[in-house]
Order: sequence, then C-alpha cells, then structure tokens
Amino acid sequence: MTEIRRLGVAFGANPFTFIGLSGVGDLIVTATSVNSRNWRAGNELGQGKSLDDVINNMGMVIEGVYTTKAAYELSQQRNVPMPITEAIYQVLYEHKDVKVAIEGLMQREVTSELE
Repeated sequence: MTEIRRLGVAFGANPFTFIGLSGVGDLIVTATSVNSRNWRAGNELGQGKSLDDVINNMGMVIEGVYTTKAAYELSQQRNVPMPITEAIYQVLYEHKDVKVAIEGLMQREVTSELE
C-alpha cells in the first residue's frame, strides 16, 4: 500500500485516497481471493510456471501483469522507490526467480513506511 500511495502522491494524488475501497479494499481482494485473476496468476508463477503459460492458460486479461510494467516505468521516471513493484517487474519481465526476488526483499534494510 505504501508503494501505491507513494506513486499516486508523486502524481499529485491525495494520500488519503488510497485508504478507502479503491486502495486498501482492492488490494485486500486482489491479494486474498482465489477468484482474483491476479491472485491466481501470482500463485501459478510462484509454483514455477512461466508468465507466457500463465497468460495463455488464464483465458482472461491479468491486469496486474500490465499494471506492474506501467507502475515500474512510472516509478523510474519519477524516482519513486517501489521495491516490491520492482521485484515483481523483474520476475515478470526479466525472468528473475521468484524465490530470489522474495529473498532480496526480505534482506532489504528496514525503512519507514510513513514518508
């Protein structure tokens, strides 16, 4: 949520926008519902399937795949730190191993989420 808020604020959004249904609500559903295409795609990627296989077998658009690319590129343009988004981008588009990406995130120096 912190990364989403950071990026939105970099484009002039009100940071409180992200604590409602359009922010936290959507994130909770996406991250926890087995009916979410994004959740299912992430689950399959975590099991070692390739992105191409996941996309081809889903039969529907997986919004998070394209949103990750857009968010990553925007964060780079605005110099907004988004380490989770960057790790997901690397898994999706640079073929980084999921476990390696997670280990990298877990080994990061602790920072404040209140900036």
